[in-house]
Amino acid sequence: MSTGATASVQDSVIVAGDGKDGEPGEDADTERATDGVVGNNGANACTVDAAVGALPVVTVCGDGIESTGGYGGDGGLDAGGDGAPGQPALAEDPKRDSHAGLGADQTRCTDPGDGADGADGGRADGALGPGFLRDDGWIGVRGKDGTKGGVGYGGGGGGGSKSRGEMFACPTSRPQSGAAGGSGGSGGCGGKGGWGGGYGGASIGIVALEGTDLTVANTDVFTGDGGQGGVGGTGQPGGAGQLGAHGGVGFVDAMWSACKGGAGGHGGRGGDAGGGLGGASVGIAYVVPNFAVRPRDHHCPRRPR
Repeated sequence: MSTGATASVQDSVIVAGDGKDGEPGEDADTERATDGVVGNNGANACTVDAAVGALPVVTVCGDGIESTGGYGGDGGLDAGGDGAPGQPALAEDPKRDSHAGLGADQTRCTDPGDGADGADGGRADGALGPGFLRDDGWIGVRGKDGTKGGVGYGGGGGGGSKSRGEMFACPTSRPQSGAAGGSGGSGGCGGKGGWGGGYGGASIGIVALEGTDLTVANTDVFTGDGGQGGVGGTGQPGGAGQLGAHGGVGFVDAMWSACKGGAGGHGGRGGDAGGGLGGASVGIAYVVPNFAVRPRDHHCPRRPR
């Protein structure tokens, strides 16, 4: 019934059809999210006057989220420089915490830490709530969208080496710096979440909108099934983390080489979305009308099968 209408339903049988099933939620991309970037190699010993550590690489994932491999340590004369940690830093995992490698001094340089994988997006909840009726129909609740996976963490930069030792050094005719450390690989981006499922349609015998004057007497109202809520969409695979690069090599076998960079972590998988709300099954649905229900219509039975 339209807004403001007056109607009386007498000695009737009203049979409502089944509600339409909700549309499934859209899946996120099936191709994985943006991969990380392989680190840069460090300079070899005795090749440049200032063996600056390999520059970092960055994965840009949007929304201001980035994964950065740590830069390599500088090559020195009597000591190598330390690398830099990968970003974002992660302190909770001592085995893959993106820590920087240390430069050579009395001992050789040390390898850095690999970056941890990003967290997977959790599966979203299905829709909750009763839905509501308004002038243009019954409105249910869509399922929640899946959450985005976490970015993979960048690998740490390798420690630099030195050119001078007890039995070795760069030839006087060449630059004197030791080998520089390789930079860490950056992590992959997190996958996008799926989109929530649509809500099922309602099965309603009579709809009375605001301001209507409705009387139902000596009438049976049979309802069908509310439509099933649509399934939620699946999340996107996370991007692959990439390897760190090699450190520079010594000029001769007796000269220590620099250390390689750590690997970046994989991006987390995007979360699957939740399913939509199932449709209502209602004999008489109304938006604040004035109506009366006569004694025989205290029930709204289901339609016989």
